[in-house]
Amino acid sequence: MFQNASVKRVYVETYGCQMNVSDGELMEGILAARGYEIVGNPEEADVVLVNTCAIREHAERRVLGRVSQLNGLKRENPDLVIGITGCMAQRMGDDLLEKAPFVDLVMGPDSYRSLPQAIGGLDNKPRERKQLAVLALQSEENYQGLEQRRSEGPSAWLPIQRGCNHRCTFCIVPYVRGPEKNRSPEDILKEVRGLVKDGVSEVTLLGQTVNSYSLEDVDFPDLLRQVARVPGIRRVRFTSPHPIDVTPRLVEVMAIEDAVCEQLHLPAQSGNNRTLRRMLRRYTVEQLLEKIEMVREAIPDIALSTDIIVAFPGETEEEFRDTLRLMHRVRFDDAFTYKYSLREGTPATRLPEEDFISFGEAQTRLEELIDVSRGIRAEINQDEVGRIEEVLIEKHGRHKGQLLGRTRRNKVVVFDGDPALVGEYRRVQLERTTGATFIGTEIPGSVAAVRA
Repeated sequence: MFQNASVKRVYVETYGCQMNVSDGELMEGILAARGYEIVGNPEEADVVLVNTCAIREHAERRVLGRVSQLNGLKRENPDLVIGITGCMAQRMGDDLLEKAPFVDLVMGPDSYRSLPQAIGGLDNKPRERKQLAVLALQSEENYQGLEQRRSEGPSAWLPIQRGCNHRCTFCIVPYVRGPEKNRSPEDILKEVRGLVKDGVSEVTLLGQTVNSYSLEDVDFPDLLRQVARVPGIRRVRFTSPHPIDVTPRLVEVMAIEDAVCEQLHLPAQSGNNRTLRRMLRRYTVEQLLEKIEMVREAIPDIALSTDIIVAFPGETEEEFRDTLRLMHRVRFDDAFTYKYSLREGTPATRLPEEDFISFGEAQTRLEELIDVSRGIRAEINQDEVGRIEEVLIEKHGRHKGQLLGRTRRNKVVVFDGDPALVGEYRRVQLERTTGATFIGTEIPGSVAAVRA
């Protein structure tokens, strides 16, 4: 099966949210530490792991289609190990092995520490392989002490929390990732310092409800302040927070600490109080607006983004209009918009059948919301043309000679420049916008000063 007894080639393909991307890096790190070679495409691999999302049905259908494609490789090489990991694996469990009998391994998000042993057990009987499901939720597993295999670059996503203690009625996450588990602050800060040594200057703290973090008498505002003060860290972001934990102390840290970026993702989900109650979001529209006012008063230049779900079961046309009114009132810089997707195992599935909104009506609402969101974003960005912004150059642009980066306010900027500048900071004037992206010009001699 393998090139030799000691070298095993693994390909990890990830779908879904940034937590899934981070988990993909974690799996690669665990396997690399055990002598596996990480390869860049499935054709080279002896083991293919498809790391999955369960938030929406479309994502699961896409994964099943992809795994069917990978079965073509297995027909050519019967010893190929195909595994499905992540939230979809946890949600569907043994059913996945029945739906896709050519899959060898199904593993949930709390079991990655045992990934090498699971693969090794399958390797022992390559021709008489039994399928394996590893799905136990482990209340203490936060993968402390294990390193991710990150790609090179100036930015890193840093998980500080796994799981969720909320029970939003539309969300599968608590059931596939378990309760909230926080890493120790010492371990987090040690990792930040290690990232700085590797050339990282921007970190994004990652958690399901990241600002609920609390461990060893350190709450999230404390941790955010400590990370922002690590020498060499120039930018700090965090996602995704829950509105109820946006506190005056958190906003004060965001306003005072120079490294904390002027950007906040604040998932509203709906602009109607009855819908929010049915979603079990634990805040009202009025309380959300108070939080936003508090943030904007302390950080006037902050860029706000949000998540919105339309067509939640029972949402009336007028309640949907309330969401549009919220969008116009707040004027979010960006919005991630979705129509409700029924997830088996979540409380919303038990709502009365007559509450569920037809596909056509849901799609119509989503399209209107998208139009409103994009229009607001385009107006905001057009008003920002002419600004000079500090840009962290992340990678080469689509066209030769282009660079792509982000401002502190998380706005994407494309400009011409030397390819060797990736990872550096430059001051760029925003000259025009496509609505979502800015096109700019570097200010000559504009190496951006390191912030204190």
